[in-house]
Amino acid sequence: MKTITRREFIRYSSAGILSSAVGLGLHSCAKKEAERPNFVFFMTDDQRWDGMSCAGNQILKTPNMDRITQEGVRFENMFVTTSLCSPSRASFLTGKYVHNHGIRRNGMMLPMEEKTFLEMLKDEGYETAFVGKWHMQDSGRNRDFDYYFGFRGQGRYYNPVIAENDGPDIEYTGHVTDILTDHAINFLRREHNKPFCLLLWYKAPHRSWLAAERFQDLYKEIKMPKPVTFNDTYEGKPDAVKNADMKIGDFKDVPDLDTFLKNYYRCLVGVDENVGRVLNILDQLGYYDNTVVIYSGDNGFFLGEHHFFDKRLMYEESIRVPLLVRYPRMIKMGTTNSEMVLNVDVAPTILNLASALIPETMDGMNFKPLLEGKKIEWREDFLYEYYEYPGAHSVRKNRGIRTKRWKYIHFFEEPQEFELYDLQYDPNEIRNLINEPVYKNIVVYLKNRMTSLRRELKDPDL
Repeated sequence: MKTITRREFIRYSSAGILSSAVGLGLHSCAKKEAERPNFVFFMTDDQRWDGMSCAGNQILKTPNMDRITQEGVRFENMFVTTSLCSPSRASFLTGKYVHNHGIRRNGMMLPMEEKTFLEMLKDEGYETAFVGKWHMQDSGRNRDFDYYFGFRGQGRYYNPVIAENDGPDIEYTGHVTDILTDHAINFLRREHNKPFCLLLWYKAPHRSWLAAERFQDLYKEIKMPKPVTFNDTYEGKPDAVKNADMKIGDFKDVPDLDTFLKNYYRCLVGVDENVGRVLNILDQLGYYDNTVVIYSGDNGFFLGEHHFFDKRLMYEESIRVPLLVRYPRMIKMGTTNSEMVLNVDVAPTILNLASALIPETMDGMNFKPLLEGKKIEWREDFLYEYYEYPGAHSVRKNRGIRTKRWKYIHFFEEPQEFELYDLQYDPNEIRNLINEPVYKNIVVYLKNRMTSLRRELKDPDL
């Protein structure tokens, strides 16, 4: 009988795999190795939680996103801890808050000492692949993944310039969503002697919105409805909100709500079609049962609420994103979960599902029990933070706390400003309650609780 390694012992024992009678030995371990799931993780750029028909969108039809929900679970309250591309992606990858991984603005480089869950999986024997938009300065090419197909910065929708593995940047003919999916499928078709983890991170539906030509006439005859807060007067709101430079009509590529929304939705329909291609390949290759499929977005997006597009502010449209998970071996089909889960939770959950150790330095929580349908104690609130100022769209630095009912926001640089919303009675965040005396005790509680969260999360700015 072969003796297992120390790494194997740590991994299996931490996951509750080893029998107390270790005499089960190599046969037991090999069996568990064979049971470790594959992962396919889709991510979109700037897709909010209701940008899919399974979340109630009455215009956008997304049958393949819906299929993941029908065959798995949809988390109704998935949030990002910073609503900005590079910081949020780094949080997904590291399981850490922005103040701990250090990517406070777009375009920064993730330090090499900040290991991603994908690298940790490779150390645990997984075959790793990254396809798409990394959106940090290093583009992900320095991470030694087994397969890489990605581009620098924002990339292009049409005829994108993309590098494969260690090769040169090459211009590909076609639409970027289709091209990325083509190469992801090529990776899936390869012979795999190990479990694999594929990240397929799309550019769409990021600004400026250029869908594939086959979708150009979609929604042509439809007039897009305005959200109830489209004509918000910002009465009672801070100057930090009033002066945010992201109002519809102020930019050439966002001339009006109707044009903007149609283009945004067209890009998402292209994503959905390609998600279906990947799901079909997983079926054809026999990976349906043993593959964890994850679908999420890097941050939310205003679709006319408060007359805004873009994100950054702590309002619901900006911070709330999709999270769909399918894993037939574990998840009951067609379920929903209302607990508050975060982008920092994804990395520790993936590691746990792979029977790998979760580093103590990760800030997120493992939501595997939620996938199993268990009733457990879970978070009642979370911390939000945003640091890119001065910067694009002129949204001032802010942090806040969201509970199941309340939201408290602090623009913490001078002149300091504050917001308080009762989400139970004001889900559209119209009435700022911060100066109403009756809510004084609520403000004190939320302020103190936010300080406690920052302390727990080792915020160096505290």
